[in-house]
Amino acid sequence: GGLILFAIFSLVMDVFKIGYYSSFYSCLSAIKIIYPIVQAIFVVVQTYFLWVSAKDCIHVHLNVTRCGLMLTLTTNLAVWMSAVTDESVHKAHSKLKKNMTEEIFRWLLKERSQRVGMRSSSVEECNCNSQICQIFKNGYFWLYPFNIEYSLFASAMVYVMWKNVGRFIDHHSHYIQRLKFRLFRRTFFVGIMLGLIILVSGLGVLILYEVQVNSSTESSKKSQALTMYYIFNIVCLTLMSLVCIGGSVIYRFDKRDMDRHKNPTRTLDVALLMGAALGQYAISYYSIVAIVASTPRDSISALNLTYALLMIAQHTFQNVFIIEGLHRQPP
Repeated sequence: GGLILFAIFSLVMDVFKIGYYSSFYSCLSAIKIIYPIVQAIFVVVQTYFLWVSAKDCIHVHLNVTRCGLMLTLTTNLAVWMSAVTDESVHKAHSKLKKNMTEEIFRWLLKERSQRVGMRSSSVEECNCNSQICQIFKNGYFWLYPFNIEYSLFASAMVYVMWKNVGRFIDHHSHYIQRLKFRLFRRTFFVGIMLGLIILVSGLGVLILYEVQVNSSTESSKKSQALTMYYIFNIVCLTLMSLVCIGGSVIYRFDKRDMDRHKNPTRTLDVALLMGAALGQYAISYYSIVAIVASTPRDSISALNLTYALLMIAQHTFQNVFIIEGLHRQPP
C-alpha cells in the first residue's frame, strides 16, 4: 500500500516534468523529455511486479533471478541519487535567484551557457515565463520527496526478495497472527485520538512557524515563532520518550519468547531503523556543538539545546522499543 501511494505521486511528478520540459523543447535535448517517460514506465512495471511477487521465495533459475533483482536494486538507488541531486540543484538555483537581482542571474546563465557552447539566445528561449510552465516546475519540485521515498521503499522490498531467493521457510513460521482490531476499544481509541490531535497540532504549528518566519520582518515575531515551535516539539518528544520507556518496561513482564531465527525482513528493518537514526543523531550533535560554542546565550538557545538532547533520547528509546517488539514471538 505504501509503495503504491509513493508510486502514484512519482507518476504525477513525471507528468509535471514532461509538461515542464515540453514547454521549451526547442532548446533542450530530447533526453530531458524521454527520461521522465521511461521513469514512469519503470515505476508502473516495478510496482506491478512487487505487488504480485513480493512474497515469493523463488527456487528456480537462482543466479538469473538474483542478477535481475540486484540490477533492479541498483537502478532504484541510481534513480534515488539522481532525484536527490536534482532536488539539491533546484533548491540551490532557487536560493541563488532569490538572493540576486534578475539581471545578475540572467548574466550568470548567459556566461554558463557560453561555456558549454550554447547560443546566448537559447537562454531566453529556455526561460520559464508562462503560468502553466511555472505550475509544472513548482509541482514536480514539491513532489520530489515522494519519488525519493519510492526509490528507497522499492529498494528495500527488492533487497528482501533478493535475500529470500532459495530460502526455505521453517514450518513454525507459517503461523499467521490475525489482529482483532476494534476501534472503540478503550486503549486503541485513546491512542488514535491522541495521535490525530498531535498530528493536526503539529501541522498547525509548522504552518504558523513557516508563515511567521518567512513573511515577518520583525525579530520579535520570529522569536515568538521559534519559541512556539521548540516548546511544542519538546512536549511531543518528552511524551514519545515516556511512552517508549513504558513500552519497554511492559516488554519485561511479557511472557513471550524472543524470536532468534534468521529473518531477512526483520534484519533489514533493524538496519534501516538504525541507519535512519544516524542522520538525526548527527544533526542533533552538530546543533549541540553549535549552541555550546556560540557566545550569545538566550532562551532560544536553551530551547534548541533541550530539543537536540531530547531528539537523541527519543530516537534511542524508540529504536530499543521497536527492535524488542520485532524480536517477539506471536502470542
